Amino acid sequence: MTSHSRHSVTGVTLPHLFRPSEIAEALGCSEWWVKEQARKGLVPYTRAGGAYRFTAEHYAEIIRLFEERPIRSARAPETAPTRRTRTRRTSAEPTTELVARPPRRMRQTQQLATAV
Repeated sequence: MTSHSRHSVTGVTLPHLFRPSEIAEALGCSEWWVKEQARKGLVPYTRAGGAYRFTAEHYAEIIRLFEERPIRSARAPETAPTRRTRTRRTSAEPTTELVARPPRRMRQTQQLATAV
């Protein structure tokens, strides 16, 4: 029997497929989260033998997908942002006076008192 390397039978170097637990450990999250993101189609994956598997390219893309960038640049803005002001109603506009309803208990006792 001759000794073969892992992929020498096919003559092609196949990519290493990582399990969700390995990806979760590298990302510092739970295995459930990784599987759930794959199930929802939010992260790239391959389905080998009915199980979620990830290549190194998938892992790099997952990191890029969840990367957050600063909102503003590091240097000071050249112009000050304009502040939004609220528009105030003029006295010419009609206003509606709100009137609170009496509590339900009070309405029930008033109905009982009028029924007697």
